Amino acid sequence: MAGQPTIYSGQGFSLIRDKKRFVLPNTLRPTVRESSGKDIICLAKHPEWKCLVAFGLSRVDDFEKQLDTEEERADRAGRPFSRDKRAMQLYSFQQVPFDGSGRFVLPEALSGLANIEDQLFFQGVGRFITIWNPAELYALAEDPEMETIVATCRSLADAELAKAKKK
Repeated sequence: MAGQPTIYSGQGFSLIRDKKRFVLPNTLRPTVRESSGKDIICLAKHPEWKCLVAFGLSRVDDFEKQLDTEEERADRAGRPFSRDKRAMQLYSFQQVPFDGSGRFVLPEALSGLANIEDQLFFQGVGRFITIWNPAELYALAEDPEMETIVATCRSLADAELAKAKKK
């Protein structure tokens, strides 16, 4: 639907594979592909959590409106707001290609910012996807608002690790 925002829903888990590649889960891949118009995923550091955010290229079209909204909210609340700093955060994403099977190489700079090693947990959260090192997510396990996400990550990780052991 033209004009409708892209909504990301679903989860997935990936172990690092050959050539240092991860796999974008089937549950999220078609939405990213449709949003970008090609096999490109945009990746950036989450502004608050120690994880990454991912989205398709069409989300960039909303950045200026998002900046306007955030600036208006800050003005109404009497809080300082640096439009330039926030714009740098929003526009600092990296475009990363993935192949038909969803395989992609995570840029080293981004993996360092989110402490990513050899496992990724993907969680669609509406306008974007969060990508976690499971250990970083598990550190939030005491937060009742995160317990379902942590449990889902543990379950998917256990299944993927068991499958990898059989190979």
